[in-house]
Amino acid sequence: MNISWDVKKIKENINHNRIYLHRIPEVGLVLPKTEEYIKGSLKNMGIEYEELMEISGIVATIKGGSPGKTIAIRADMDALPIEERTGLPFASMNGAMHACGHDGHMAILLSIGQVLNENRDKLKGEIKLIFQPGEEGYGGAEKMIECGILERHHIDCIISHHIGSVFDEVKNGQIAIGFGTIMSCLDKFSLTIYGKGGHGAKPHKSIDPVTMSAEIIQALQCIISREIDTTENAVISIGKIHGGIAHNIIPDKVELEGTVRTTSEEVRKYISERIEQIVKGITLAMKGEYKYNYHFGYPVVTNNEELTKQLLSSARKVFSEEEVIILKKPTMIGEDISYFLNKVPGVYFFLGSKKPVNGEYYPHHHCKFDIDEEVLYKGVLATVQFILDVME
Repeated sequence: MNISWDVKKIKENINHNRIYLHRIPEVGLVLPKTEEYIKGSLKNMGIEYEELMEISGIVATIKGGSPGKTIAIRADMDALPIEERTGLPFASMNGAMHACGHDGHMAILLSIGQVLNENRDKLKGEIKLIFQPGEEGYGGAEKMIECGILERHHIDCIISHHIGSVFDEVKNGQIAIGFGTIMSCLDKFSLTIYGKGGHGAKPHKSIDPVTMSAEIIQALQCIISREIDTTENAVISIGKIHGGIAHNIIPDKVELEGTVRTTSEEVRKYISERIEQIVKGITLAMKGEYKYNYHFGYPVVTNNEELTKQLLSSARKVFSEEEVIILKKPTMIGEDISYFLNKVPGVYFFLGSKKPVNGEYYPHHHCKFDIDEEVLYKGVLATVQFILDVME
């Protein structure tokens, strides 16, 4: 199946859409400005769409000229509550920022839609363009599924991508494809350690939650270093500690929050249980009490083997051998595309597209993060070629 595309035109469209979307970042599940722009762009291309009422989700439909599979392509739309400091002429000014590349994801998907819509009479089946809110911690993918989009649109398989610098080994402009589990789960937990407050000069009359918390933090790392198989991927990180009001007062309690990342559901469950067992033992031994809450967040991201093979083959049709690499290990970053991949066969790939700001590269979720728009067209070509091959 041969269709026409103009790389220069694709680049221009991506840059135009990315710049506009970068200026209007919105956080969470309700993104009115972003949603209006996407709807307006779809209308201009003559693409029909369904707008979800509960959240700012959009599912657009491109009908091919003959019957076939229904293939979905997903892009996330939300931003982060970060004040941008890139100095870009189109930097956001509203206290939020597209610091994870979702502006680029949307721009790529709009260009994919344009290419496929202009060649819709040559397509077999239907294409669904899914614009999803709330990836950054809100579980927007799960909420769109709960709205019934998979059943209503009879989706057979799905493809999505991530741009930027998720993997250090992926160079700018390279397409990175991984087999099996490629991203970890994204869980969080909270602990409140209760003691008995008192004067710092008389600790024997108190029950010190600070000391208990220190023991707990050290002990939790032994789960990783001494209880989990060394060939497994697992991380426990404490990111927040709060307790006390003065240097000479032992507080009544200390609050901690942390995250757990693993690529195994079995290890995930084990860690969630072991955290509480360790906390219970330490607080009991030191005469304290505790409150524990574990939140199972995004599942691990696992690619379908056959579709991964197809994507690898498709990418090598349009790019050189050096431009396409196979990932050797997963990242401990999580992504809610996992909800889609747990429901329908799918594949998730990565496009290296990092760009320096004032001569320095900054990671995702940083106030100076930026992307290289010049290579984003590769996300369009890889996806379109994959769709054509799957249709055939």
